[in-house]
Formats: sequence, structure tokens, C-alpha cells
Amino acid sequence: MITLAVVGAGSRGTTYARHAVATGTARVIAVADPLDSRRTRFPGARHYADWRELAALPRQADAVIIATQDRDHVEPAVRFAELGYDILLEKPMAVSEDDCRSIVAAAERSPDAIFAVCHVLRYTPYTRTLKALLDGGRIGEIVSIQHLEPVGWWHQAHSYVRGNWRRTDESTFMLLAKSCHDLDWLAHLTGRQVTRVSSFGGLHHFRPENRPSGAADRCLDCTVEPGCPYSAKRIYLPLAGRAEWPLSVLTDDVSEEGVLAALRTGPYGRCVYACDNDVVDHQVVNMEFEGGTTASFTMTGFTPALHRQTRVFGTHGSIDGDGDRLTVHDFLTGRSETLETRPTGDATARGGHGGGDEALVEAFLTAVATRDRTPILSSPSESLHSHLLAWAAEESRLHGKIITLEQRLP
Repeated sequence: MITLAVVGAGSRGTTYARHAVATGTARVIAVADPLDSRRTRFPGARHYADWRELAALPRQADAVIIATQDRDHVEPAVRFAELGYDILLEKPMAVSEDDCRSIVAAAERSPDAIFAVCHVLRYTPYTRTLKALLDGGRIGEIVSIQHLEPVGWWHQAHSYVRGNWRRTDESTFMLLAKSCHDLDWLAHLTGRQVTRVSSFGGLHHFRPENRPSGAADRCLDCTVEPGCPYSAKRIYLPLAGRAEWPLSVLTDDVSEEGVLAALRTGPYGRCVYACDNDVVDHQVVNMEFEGGTTASFTMTGFTPALHRQTRVFGTHGSIDGDGDRLTVHDFLTGRSETLETRPTGDATARGGHGGGDEALVEAFLTAVATRDRTPILSSPSESLHSHLLAWAAEESRLHGKIITLEQRLP
């Protein structure tokens, strides 16, 4: 039985730990989190209000899941690596290049330990099928890729306007917080590093000047709320009674009364035009890979919350994918074939990221049990590259120039 410690028992840490326990091959023996309500999510585990209390002890578990807030990753990641723990680290690794490099260096100084960043998109059945098609030469050489991340209108409002990732200075910029998933995924598909980047985007809609006339500071007090698609009442009240994301972020009391109380006093009841958010709500990134392959990536909050949508163009064919199925077009025969890869859940955190959350945890536990890193689909240096790509794209967006990644590479 693999023993686990959880550092940061919020939504993501709890999700990964529960998947691990559900396999029947792991148990949580320690939880470190400032909130007592989170520590008690794992009965029988030892509780610590601060991860440093756990780190001050001799090694207590086989592995640690680190899922604190983004800005708080670097210290526990480095320390637990030094203590010899196997580590499952939530993305992004950290919110500065130096901190990411420190984490990678610490992981590489522990050559016998298993280290994995939660690039969950690599682990979905959909991705595995697509990757096998591309690596098998089904459409020849990859020439270009179009990739869309449809964040979802209510998810944008929840996490990036009202929520924990709304401000760059408190968390990090949108592309790193949300879309390092996708930048990593594109590098994974091509099997190549990115050499040049350009990017455009901004905060278009969720601004004070777009506030409807007569709107109140809170949705519960607002007379124009019935006509607003971003109404907190419309987003959260239908979910009352469900102790899962996103309600689990608002309150531990998920009854209708508890949700109303959270909307009355907490950040998630605020008008989306009266928040202190500054991260972008739309962005495009253009990439050139080694060998000349190109990709265009669009992140937008103005969609339903759907699976990613991708078109891959090759010399012998092309592939259209929507997260559920892949349609392969063969230039030689003129025929098309559709492959079903429908996941067990939807594209959101509540749906397990299309099966990626569960498969990632299973891969990590297998690697821990066997001491074979093969199930882990990204190395520390590969994770670093996708994070450096995010910083290059943000630099391009802010300063209007093409960024060459050579100087940033590990």
C-alpha cells in the first residue's frame, strides 16, 4: 500500500488524493492545510496546519501531492524533494522562471525519486489515441496545428474574474495558470521544442466600463441580474447540494442556504464588472517548432465549457478532434475514418478533465510502486520548457515582439 501526504487539500489536492485512494493501492496518512475543514476530508490521516510541520519530521510517506496555491509551490516542492519524497506537483510548477528552475534542479538532485507535474491532458484516452496516430505516421509529417481552448463563460467568471486566479500579482497570468496545459500538450503532440513565439490578447469584457446601467456590486442585490449570463445566482444555485467543484470552492456548506450565504459575503457573489481582476479573457499564441512546424493556439472565455478542439495538418492527411472523437482524413485514398475516444467525464475539473485526472494519478502510483518512470509522460525538463513557453508568449503579448526561446531553454 502506497502512503501519501497531501500538501494543500483544496479542490485539486483533494481530487488527486481521492482518485489515489479509490484505486485501492494508496492511502492518505498526512494532510497539511491551513483550514481545518480541509484537513478533515481524510479521516485517519495526521493533520498539520502548515506543511513545514510535516517537512520538519523524518520522511512520513512514500509520496506527497503538492497542490497549494501557485505562488506557494516552490518551497514545499524543493524541501520534499530534498527529503526524498516522490512528488506529484500541481501545475503550474511555480510563478517565476527562477522558481521553476529551482524545482527542476531539486528534482534532478534526487535521481531515485519519481517526480511528475500534473499535465493531465497528456493522459486522456483522447490524447493517447491522437499521439499514437501522429507518431505512427498516419498523416505523414506534421506541418501545422490549430488548437482551441474553450474555457467556458461561467468558468472564466468563476476562476479568472471572481476567483483565485483573477489577478496576476496574487496568482499568475492567465496563460500560465490555465493554458500551460495546452502549451505542454502541443509540445507533446509534435515531440519538438518551440523556437519562436508571438502572442496577442487582453482583458476585453470583464471591465468596469462594461457594467450594465443599474447593476449592483453583488448579484443578490442586482435588479439587472436576471438578464446577465454571468449571474452568480444562475451559475451556483442550481448546483446546491452537490459537494463538488465549483461549489466546494465557495463554501463547505453546499446547501441552498450555505450557497446564498457565500454569495452574500464571499468573492463569488460579486458582479463580474465590479471585481479587481486583471488577467486576460482572450489570447492567441503563434508558435514555431524545431524543423519549421507551426501551431496557433486560441484561449477564450467566451464559449461553452467544452473539450479542446484541434486540427492537425500533415503531408499525407489531416485530423480533426473535439475531445470526444478524432476524424482522420487520408489524402491518398480520399477516405475519412472517425475514432471514438469519448472520456468518462467532461472537460472541466468537475468532470476530471476528460479522464486525465484519474489516469495521471494511476500513472503516478504505478511509477511509485514499480520505480519505473515510464508511465510518467513528461520529464522535469519538458515541464520546464512548456512553462518557459508561457513566459515567452506573455512577454510577446505585453511588448509586441517575437520572442526567441533559445536563451530560455534548460
